[in-house]
Amino acid sequence: MTDDIHARLQGLVDANDVVLFMKGSPLFPQCGFSSRAIAILGHLSVAFESVDVLQDQGVRQGIKAFSDWPTIPQLYVKGEFVGGSDIMMEMFESGELQQLMEDKGVAQAA
Repeated sequence: MTDDIHARLQGLVDANDVVLFMKGSPLFPQCGFSSRAIAILGHLSVAFESVDVLQDQGVRQGIKAFSDWPTIPQLYVKGEFVGGSDIMMEMFESGELQQLMEDKGVAQAA
């Protein structure tokens, strides 16, 4: 990963309370895992930024190195890597993801 890609990813993570690196957009997710991640965030009613990794190959490969996580989507909350859609689902079902959002003071969606 180049320094430019790393700086760009760090900037996105630092500038937003919740960032989802995904395939596609919230309105048109391009894989089932990204669709599930969007649904979970929708149920939590939190404001989030999404990044379509399909638009930039550097970001698509860079995010995997940045987080040391091999798959997409990837969720960051207040600068902290949370995990992919399976981890999001487990945390959502147990109430842990909602609690994390509350503990971190994540804003509700408008």
